[in-house]
Amino acid sequence: MQDLKKRLEVLRDDFLKIYERLKIDEKLADLAELEKEVAEPEIWRDVTRATEKNQELAKLKDETEAWILLKTQINDMSELLEMADEDLKDEMSEQIEAMEKQLIELRKALRFTGRYDASDAIVRITSGAGGTEAMDWAGMLERMYLRFFERKGFKVTCLEKVAGEEAGIKTAVYEVSGTNVYGTLKSEHGVHRLVRLSPFNANNLRQTSFALVEVLPVIKADTEVVIDDKDLRIDVYHSGGHGGQSVNTTNSAVRITHIPTNTVVAIQNERSQLQNKEKAMEILRGKLAQMQMEQHAATIGELRAGESAGWGQQIRNYVMQPYKLVKDTRTGCETSDVDAVLNGEIDDFIDKYLEM
Repeated sequence: MQDLKKRLEVLRDDFLKIYERLKIDEKLADLAELEKEVAEPEIWRDVTRATEKNQELAKLKDETEAWILLKTQINDMSELLEMADEDLKDEMSEQIEAMEKQLIELRKALRFTGRYDASDAIVRITSGAGGTEAMDWAGMLERMYLRFFERKGFKVTCLEKVAGEEAGIKTAVYEVSGTNVYGTLKSEHGVHRLVRLSPFNANNLRQTSFALVEVLPVIKADTEVVIDDKDLRIDVYHSGGHGGQSVNTTNSAVRITHIPTNTVVAIQNERSQLQNKEKAMEILRGKLAQMQMEQHAATIGELRAGESAGWGQQIRNYVMQPYKLVKDTRTGCETSDVDAVLNGEIDDFIDKYLEM
């Protein structure tokens, strides 16, 4: 049993180092305070605040539950090793191996150390030039990401979607919630290029299409990204989307322009003008924060127009003809299983980017 005790001791030491680095005990203290707060009936007098607190509570639970479970398993195994005989050695070795694998998975949380990595994310997919072919490609990317989100257990809310005339989408905007969502998805920010035999071309010629994927951190607090009111132009107009009579008979849609950078955000999905304005400001803060990181600017006031990644950064090629290959231009990560990637299996590309 000595070899198992040694393995468990190494496992415990590695576990505690990461546990302390991630400040799990502090998060547990915050969790206990939040549980007391949401248990008070008075909190529901402000439904918006109560909802935000419950979301924060759920997020802290997601971030801590696996660590508490593994800590308990390690402590239980330590006690069992003191009492068990050799007949149980193989079974206990398998249990320790399972815990070692679990720690490897949990260790990935160390990769999320960026300022906004723990935040939720706005994912915006826009078709490039090329008409129906490009819109179909944007729709394929939308399907790929929705399948990936489903597999990861992320919560997804559609904020905006404009379908293509014949196929695919012109644009789609989603808010994605969960643990370390922005840190997980930031690798996808940039231009995605597809090469294939076009199903929309009578001559079945090889076609190259582009789509832009923007991944922005969700920044709800206006103190996190300070925007001067005089730098904003806010326009309201009739919504053209779904939502019923109240949407279509009022100027509920909102377009906000950040004048210094010429950054425009338009939202018409919510029922009220106020809700659309709040969501548009949330997205605008995310876009400016992303630009700030790309331009290495100390403040929002230092941002320059036209210098974000946008269409200038091609990050990944998806080739379906004359051969099959998906290759990331930044990490060199590649696979010939294009179908699996387009079905949402993009973990290897994300992992390689985070390791880099």
